[in-house]
Amino acid sequence: MSSLWKQHPSESPGIPFTPGSRHEVVVVGAGLTGLATAYELARSGVDVALVERGGVGELASGSNTGKVSLLQGTTLSSLRSGHPASLVRAYVEANRDGFAWMTDTADRLGVPLTSRTAYTYAQGDEGRRSVVKEYDAAREAGLAVRLVDDAELREAAVPMVAAVALDDQRAVEPMQLLAALADAFVAAGGTLHLGVHVRGVKVFPEPRVETDLGPLFASQVVVATGVPLLDRGLYWAKVSGMRSACVSFTLTAPLPDGMYLSADEPTRSVRTILPGDGPSDVAQIVVGGAGHPVGRAASERAMLDELSQWAQQTLPVGQETHRWSAQDYVSHNRIPFIGAMPRSLGRVRFATGYAKWGLTNAPAAALRIVSELRGESWRDRPRWMTQIGTRLTMPADIAQGAVENAKVGLAAAKGWAAAEAESVPVPQPAEGEGVVAQRGGRPVGISTTGGETRAVSAVCPHLGGVLEWNDLECTWDCPLHASRFTASGERIEGPASRGLRRVD
Repeated sequence: MSSLWKQHPSESPGIPFTPGSRHEVVVVGAGLTGLATAYELARSGVDVALVERGGVGELASGSNTGKVSLLQGTTLSSLRSGHPASLVRAYVEANRDGFAWMTDTADRLGVPLTSRTAYTYAQGDEGRRSVVKEYDAAREAGLAVRLVDDAELREAAVPMVAAVALDDQRAVEPMQLLAALADAFVAAGGTLHLGVHVRGVKVFPEPRVETDLGPLFASQVVVATGVPLLDRGLYWAKVSGMRSACVSFTLTAPLPDGMYLSADEPTRSVRTILPGDGPSDVAQIVVGGAGHPVGRAASERAMLDELSQWAQQTLPVGQETHRWSAQDYVSHNRIPFIGAMPRSLGRVRFATGYAKWGLTNAPAAALRIVSELRGESWRDRPRWMTQIGTRLTMPADIAQGAVENAKVGLAAAKGWAAAEAESVPVPQPAEGEGVVAQRGGRPVGISTTGGETRAVSAVCPHLGGVLEWNDLECTWDCPLHASRFTASGERIEGPASRGLRRVD
């Protein structure tokens, strides 16, 4: 499985790693947050090193739908239900600045963006009510949204009974932007290290990034991974890891250009791609959905098959070209966390919790982090940086956090109970399948991929959750805090700092 945007990978200008080297700032993670932060710092003359376990845009930043929009499904009405209007406006202003950074930077780097209308639409009566709530919240927050009339509803690319629209949003080919940012960062004097696994960050007596190839030293560290790989602040307990899937098709008939996201369930996300507007010379469409908490789906493959079938039954699609999945994190109050890591002596900054809207939230996070590292006065920063950065925990946040962490506790108990119910030996799993069984009182994950059967510890090294087999991506996923591992045990993402132990 690979993203549509990754079918023509470009060579990133990484250089060999030198253990013990020193920089003013070390950034961990070459997604959009890390690249935007590193690029802006390097442009202003700061000595920056960027370290990435895989390649540029390896995870969510290179595997999204490419929507750059201030209308984000039902995000604003969800925020407004538990927060004052001032906080919702601050969220919109942060994303407005992120949007402006995306358009300005893409223009500077020669990356094409196309103007599109974004729609939050209703598939039925429940969705119709959600559309009106989103319209009201967006208008209150200062967005020039409009309710779609009957003629536009009939002409839309997807069947819908109501919709709120925001014109003049943008669509981007995300990997093209990320590759251009990596090149521009290096051209500005930055140091890019790819294929280097960061195992931890120390702050005393001086900031030190620990990698599998040796340490890097810095005055400041920015952790720009999906969720912080540090336990300071316990942010893995303040966000929920969510996976969603996409499938792309060729089109057999023209469709109106647009970016669509349903307000009701099941979630359907649709974006058209014009010939030459993406990585192909033919018209295509990307359909997204199948969202679920990491490690808590009965069958990820069945969910994506259902999404593909919906597209084939609803839209004028031809050949399926790509299918892929990605992971993002949702804070319990839907506002991203951005700023200084607690108990880091002001030496570590981070960002997480974009709730699948990283193409505007990530640049906004980078702008705030860069402002702090440059030592800019609070009086000289946009007001949203103060409002979001110093927000209080509201009663609704506490309640939602309690609900989410109760779900984590239930998932932990169910995982251990299921593992105890079956002991090895078990029948050899068929190709692409995996099973958890007990051996000597410990859960073991047994799977078959690429014709090879492997056994690994099925206990997440982060906090001991029992892993679940992901039959779409052939990975071991943790239902507690969303760490993920390959069939052979290598760490992919999440708060776990190491991989799984092989079992003979």
